[in-house]
Amino acid sequence: MSVLTGCPLTDAGVNLSTTQTSAAGAVDSTNTLDRGPLAGPALLRVVTTVGGAPTVKVDIQGSMDGTNFFNVPYSLIATPETWVVAQITIVAALTNLYVIKALVPWRYLKLVYTLNTNVTLTADVFPTDYGTA
Repeated sequence: MSVLTGCPLTDAGVNLSTTQTSAAGAVDSTNTLDRGPLAGPALLRVVTTVGGAPTVKVDIQGSMDGTNFFNVPYSLIATPETWVVAQITIVAALTNLYVIKALVPWRYLKLVYTLNTNVTLTADVFPTDYGTA
């Protein structure tokens, strides 16, 4: 796993995974974002391609020290003020967008994929508020 600096995040974003697959166990995204001391919101894009009977569970996790991770609040684009920390279940080929809540105390961000069956994931993090994200 690589830690990629994203301070500040740019329009190009920071890649967490590129065509990543995993077995049934829990697997971290290929890369972890280090956003430095910034506290603004971010946009997470997760693109999936699938095979037969697809399913994967995704946790969006943050950490202050790069060691102890916890699920961070996110919202869907359709409901931008409804914050959740629940595990995401993906069962189809989609492009999903998630808003990562601002002012949550995390410096490092990664994804954890579990119970992956026939799903390939590509994930990137982008700024949503120039100057703070």
